[in-house]
Amino acid sequence: MGEPYALDPDEAPFWRSLMRITTALPRALEDQFLPETGLAITDYGVLVALSEAPDHLLRISALAATTGLSLSRISRVVDDLTRRGLVEKRKCAEDGRASNAVLTDAGLTRLEAAYPGHLARARASVFDHLSAEDIRTAGPVLARLAAALDAAPPTDDC
Repeated sequence: MGEPYALDPDEAPFWRSLMRITTALPRALEDQFLPETGLAITDYGVLVALSEAPDHLLRISALAATTGLSLSRISRVVDDLTRRGLVEKRKCAEDGRASNAVLTDAGLTRLEAAYPGHLARARASVFDHLSAEDIRTAGPVLARLAAALDAAPPTDDC
């Protein structure tokens, strides 16, 4: 190819595999998860983030950063979860312009019910295909990639 940014023979298959995983894995998980739990994978990620936060509460902007979603996307997800009674939206006491998302008891119950199936799918889709050494080696690599994405400037200022 010869272009200055062309991928070399090691990079190209790595990149293609990574792209396949980032598109196919969420879809494969969602195909089973949504009908079984009534939750989209994105909903599940938001509920997990809130369950791990102090007092099960996060500012909407912090929730967006934690989940890797844009501000506009997290707002839509939180609004939907609020309509379903799984999350509450509260005005931020420190900044009246901002809102917090709070996990409700119903949200925690739904998350706890979905957890075993999610772990089983994660194991069947990913971990059952890797050795312990693969996981030890790939874990830090994936963490570096995730950190680089987290450090990237936001693309949505809503």
